[in-house]
Amino acid sequence: MKTRIHAAAGAIALITVSTFWLSTATVELLGDAAAITTVKNYVLAGMVVLIPAMIIAGASGFSLGKGWKSPVVARKKWRMRIIAANGLLVLVPSAFLLSSFAAAGRFDNLFTIIQTIELVAGATNIALLSLNMRDGLSLRRKPFRLAARAR
Repeated sequence: MKTRIHAAAGAIALITVSTFWLSTATVELLGDAAAITTVKNYVLAGMVVLIPAMIIAGASGFSLGKGWKSPVVARKKWRMRIIAANGLLVLVPSAFLLSSFAAAGRFDNLFTIIQTIELVAGATNIALLSLNMRDGLSLRRKPFRLAARAR
């Protein structure tokens, strides 16, 4: 059961971050100020989905990996620490700042710089979450491959 909760939370986190990133990139390229403001507000509101998903994925992952000596599990733990730090130190503050800047109609150089940092940090988290999902799936399949070889 814990494995399914972990997988679901990780998938929700990956889908949410990807949706935020794609929405932001699209609206920055094609949208006007009103559309950008709407997306920035939705990203901020979407934190109520993303933050619990990340907490559940991280906590369940650390619980599942407890006692494992696998290098795959060690990589997943290392990546999760980077994902969490990136989220707490870059993405959440950026979401608040960009939403408030957009609401005030402030689309200046500082907005652009913060937006660029947010897009890079978001892309980094998408890549790291994707690698964690890949490794998690490989860990799940490994016993089946070993059982098949034993036959």
